[in-house]
Parts: sequence; structure tokens; C-alpha cells
Amino acid sequence: MQQTRTFTDKVLLVLKGLAMGAANKVPGVSGGVVAFVAGFYEEFIYSLQKINYKAFILLINGRFRSLYYYTNGKFLSLLILGMLISYFSVSKVLDYLILHYELYVWAAFFGMIVGSIYYISKDFEEWSKRSLVFVLLGIIVGVAISFLEPAKENDNLWFVFFCGIIGVSGMTLPGLSGSFILILLGNYVLLLVDSVNALYDTIANLLLWDLSFLADPERIRLLEVLLVFGAGSLAGLVSLSHLLGFVLKNYKTDTFAAIIGFITGSLGVVWPWKEKIFKVDANGEMILDSQGNAVIDYYDRYFPAFSSAETWLAIFFIFVGILIVLGLAWYEKKNQKPAKR
Repeated sequence: MQQTRTFTDKVLLVLKGLAMGAANKVPGVSGGVVAFVAGFYEEFIYSLQKINYKAFILLINGRFRSLYYYTNGKFLSLLILGMLISYFSVSKVLDYLILHYELYVWAAFFGMIVGSIYYISKDFEEWSKRSLVFVLLGIIVGVAISFLEPAKENDNLWFVFFCGIIGVSGMTLPGLSGSFILILLGNYVLLLVDSVNALYDTIANLLLWDLSFLADPERIRLLEVLLVFGAGSLAGLVSLSHLLGFVLKNYKTDTFAAIIGFITGSLGVVWPWKEKIFKVDANGEMILDSQGNAVIDYYDRYFPAFSSAETWLAIFFIFVGILIVLGLAWYEKKNQKPAKR
């Protein structure tokens, strides 16, 4: 059931993947929200559902063309291309902006979440006591997650595999940030910083035909951790998509209501005014990761001083974030065409 897409549609899909990839990188922001607001969430979930036993049989039988059409390959490949481009470009820009303009970046993301809540709620037409209960449950879960204390780092491979399953949730479940969940599980630095840097270093070594890293037990450990994390992420992506596909098919109204609540509850995670509290050891010394950076323990949130120009500039960026989401949603709706099946 692949849609017939124009060249413009394909470019826009790559850009959506780019936005989704950038959102997944930031703790507190969910790529699933991008998919939801941009109008391709259901197609994304149903496409992932096609990665199943039948797809595996098509693969091992070498029926690649049939596999491509069965899994909605055009859609998934363009989306994944955007995510890959994002990982090596936009996410690097985001890293810089968060480092130098952290308050304004969080303010813009906060605004984007607010805009998403408004947009999704506006088109939700089946309000009832039952749907309000699911909204409330979603809010409670979202708020509860945002105030959990992070655990200690754990490189046990079974736990790393579990982190992969949970960490990928930000792609499939709007409002749940996979990066933030990894912080709570204590493995954000290990899995998204240290192991990824180890992969970069290994690729650089291989390009120079330098195999000395094979004698480095720490490098091998990190590569092993990354491989297991990747396997867990793939398992999580497939299993969660099947679960979400089932509930969307059978309980669509309840699922959408819970998602609205969940996204609302996640506002606490992206609250712009917060102070980083870093992890310290028994001697009161800051704990550093392998790159020499202090490891964040949790965020201490506070209300801003409205006498500060910085506060009003942050509020301006909140409105910028809202307008970005509503503008993209308006453009998507304006150019929406019925799918050709």
C-alpha cells in the first residue's frame, strides 16, 4: 500500500525524518510528536508493523522488490534517510545551540510541545468522560516520568538490550522521550555518547587500516555495548509498532486521548527554566564521562524572574516554537492528498 509520491512529497518526507531525528536526540523531546503533528504517525506505525515474519521470509528468499513494496519501503527509506542526515548535521547544530543558548532552545521546544497539544486536541472530535480519563492517565504518567530520579550507569548487556527497547520508544510513542528515558536508566552517556564516539573512532581507524583498537578492551567493550543496544532498539521498534498498531486499530480514540495526555505531561521535562544538578562521588567530586564532561544527575526546576530581559526573550521563543508547529501543521493539511492505494 505505497502512496504515489511526487518529488516534492519525497523531499518533504526526508525533511520530516530530519526533524524526527533531531527531536529524538534531545532529552525531553519525542520524535513521535513530530510524526503525530506532521500527519504521518499512523502510516509510520503500520509500516513498521510490516517488519515481521513474512518480511523475513521475503528477505531470505531474495525477493527484495516484493519486500520493498510489502514494508512500504519508499516511505521508510526516505524517512530513515532524513534521520541519518539529521544525526550528522542538525543534531550537531542542536548540540552547539544547547551548549551556548540552552534556555532559548528549551523554550522553543516547550513552545513546540504546547503547539502540538493545541493542534492535536483541536482536531480530536470524540471527547467523552472515557476519553478525559485517558487524557488524565496520560498526564499522570508523563508528569511522574519527568520527576523520576536517574539510576546509576549499568553496562550489563541484558540491561543494555532492555535500554534499547525502551530508548527507541521516543520514535513510536509521542510524548515519551527515548533520550530522557535513557537518562533515567542511567545509561544516556554510555549509549549515546561514549559508545557512539567509540564507533566514530573505530570507523576512523578502519579508514586508515589501523587495527590497533582490537587490542583495546575498553573500545571493544563499548562496541559490544553499542551492538547490543542497536539490537534492542530494533527489537523495541518492531514490537512496539505491533502493539501500537493493535491499539490504534481497536482503541483509536482511547489511544489518541492517552497520547494527548502523555504529551501534556511531558511538558515538565522540557520546562525551560531549570538548573542542572551534576552527579558527585562519595568525596563530593563531580563524576565525569569518558570525554571529561560532568554527568547530569537531575534538573532543579524553578519559576523565572519576570523582571529579567532573558525571561521575556525565552517567552518569545516559546511563541516561536508554537508558530513553527502550527505553521508546519497548516502546510501539511493544505497539501494533504488522499492516498492512492
